[in-house]
Amino acid sequence: MSESKKTVIIGASDNSSRYSYIAANRLVAHGHEVVPIGIKAGRVAGLDIITDHPALEQVDTITMYINPQRQPAYYSYILSLQPKRVIFNPGTENEELEEMLQQQGIQTMEACTLVMLSTGHF
Repeated sequence: MSESKKTVIIGASDNSSRYSYIAANRLVAHGHEVVPIGIKAGRVAGLDIITDHPALEQVDTITMYINPQRQPAYYSYILSLQPKRVIFNPGTENEELEEMLQQQGIQTMEACTLVMLSTGHF
């Protein structure tokens, strides 16, 4: 198992058919510290889904599970967290946000968190 990486899930859901739900459970199972942020309150992977924008430190990864049309409301928050990387899962790709992140020296990836976990590349 690799080192624990503090991972913020933007678009966390308590709906078991959602990829964000599966990702939260797999991240926890792999020993990562998970901060689930979503639109609706609920619980996922034994954690409360946070519906606001909490101040966080030492964020390694943000993994996106909201469509690009919803992302502008999160731009300043994501930048304020200064993560090492942001993963744009399929369907969340956003050139505008990717450019903003890259200008701040933040790595961006168009990838699938679930595939990365299953192949040991997370």
